Amino acid sequence: MTQLLGTGFTNPVLSSQSTFRAVIDALALPGSIQPVARTATGPDPLSPCAAAVALSLVDQDTPVWLDQSLASDAIAGWLRFHTGAPITADPANCAFALIGDPANAPAFARFQLGTSDYPDRSTTILLQVDSLTAGPSWTLAGPGIRGTQHFQASPLPPNFAERIAANNALFPCGVDLLFAADDCVAALPRTSRLIGAS
Repeated sequence: MTQLLGTGFTNPVLSSQSTFRAVIDALALPGSIQPVARTATGPDPLSPCAAAVALSLVDQDTPVWLDQSLASDAIAGWLRFHTGAPITADPANCAFALIGDPANAPAFARFQLGTSDYPDRSTTILLQVDSLTAGPSWTLAGPGIRGTQHFQASPLPPNFAERIAANNALFPCGVDLLFAADDCVAALPRTSRLIGAS
């Protein structure tokens, strides 16, 4: 049973706090890479960082959607056991989405985008990536960025720039994106703009 459910955090309070702080720093400084300690173990193919971020952000009031690559009984059971989060099959009904195959991620518009009265009622999407130092190089601008910021992640959807532009145009609505590599996290909140590539 322990093997199927993983171990969650090795130190639930301290590990959750440090991971949550890394996510907050990533959102406050879009495109920056924030280290996340290897303090959580989830079922394969969930990475240690993605597992830690999920444990820090998800609870019984956070419906979670899993893409096809992560939609296993083992991962769903692990999330329910450690967080109490309900699992939903409809991306439009989730508050948090875990995507293990970013290259084939659904259109962001399929998720909750919030409303003008409640823009906070939108989905936070976590994309599990192989690297935050490889792939196309993007230049970011927007709140939290002094001048511009370099950003890389791989893999990404082939129409990534168009997706980000469309999401940014929805402000104050839109989704917020987190990117989890093996031991670090980065973020592109809905306010971030891609202004160039190299």
